[in-house]
Amino acid sequence: MTTLILTRHGLVPGIVPERFRGRMDVALSPAGERQAEAVASRIAHAFRPTAVYTSTLGRCIATGAAIAARCGVEAHSRPELSDIDYGAWQWKTHEDAQAEDPETYALWRTAPHLVRFPGGESLQDLLVRASDLLRFVLASHAGESVVLVGHDSVNRVLLCHLLGLPLSAYWRFKQDPCNLNVIEWTGTDACLSRCNDTAHLQPS
Repeated sequence: MTTLILTRHGLVPGIVPERFRGRMDVALSPAGERQAEAVASRIAHAFRPTAVYTSTLGRCIATGAAIAARCGVEAHSRPELSDIDYGAWQWKTHEDAQAEDPETYALWRTAPHLVRFPGGESLQDLLVRASDLLRFVLASHAGESVVLVGHDSVNRVLLCHLLGLPLSAYWRFKQDPCNLNVIEWTGTDACLSRCNDTAHLQPS
């Protein structure tokens, strides 16, 4: 049995109020740094990961570094886990994107699998690269526990893929900063045992 621990980076500017962050390399906020330490502590106590893989963007690298340090393992940054390329929408507010292109914005909210961002990627593009890394991780770490530090979009797409759901199910998953998703992989099937678990971030 292989255990995948899928988390999202900590809080950054552009989450509240929300913007299309994508490839914008924004750093963790002080609150995000605290979240990274909290999820690192929980992972270290609950699992024994042998490796950590992160997006190449700084917010994931910093979150992954906290986890790797706490667990005494190495972190590897991989471009396959990088956030979706929002193209012309990058760093726009949702209000601005909706005002400039109401048809595409409405489609994004109702049928995200049909959208290609102007000058950017589609969810299918994201799935191709993220699933490539997933296959590598499952082949390289069979029987181990491995941490993947991704982005909201990456995690949603990977969850759809692992659970055999179409990309039209993208919005069925919520992915808060520094959450925990735990997937047990048998070699043929995936079992989701935790989804968007943030108990480690709650006040004691």
